[in-house]
Amino acid sequence: MILANFASLMAQQQGQPPQSGSMLTALLPFALVFVIFYFLLIRPQRTKQKKHQEMVGQLKPGDKIITSGGIHGTIMGVQEDKIELRIASNTKVDITKTAIAVILGKKTETK
Repeated sequence: MILANFASLMAQQQGQPPQSGSMLTALLPFALVFVIFYFLLIRPQRTKQKKHQEMVGQLKPGDKIITSGGIHGTIMGVQEDKIELRIASNTKVDITKTAIAVILGKKTETK
């Protein structure tokens, strides 16, 4: 009985012409979800990343920072991809620039 109903339903569907616009209506929800994700997640993350890159690009020796791991220190040297950080009187460590979370204070230049 169920098989006969299924077969008659399939025969009816095959006889109907294909609906135009069904592909568009099927993809419209996916496009809408992508637009929502872009404005809620992707775009704010990109602006945050650009601000961090600008902040890291302005670092110079003497600046006081906090790393993402919570280590406080003073920058002793800046290289292309890493920074030499003094965390105690005779203790220097190298960290990557992406590990910097906050700049506490800039070095004041005297004239």
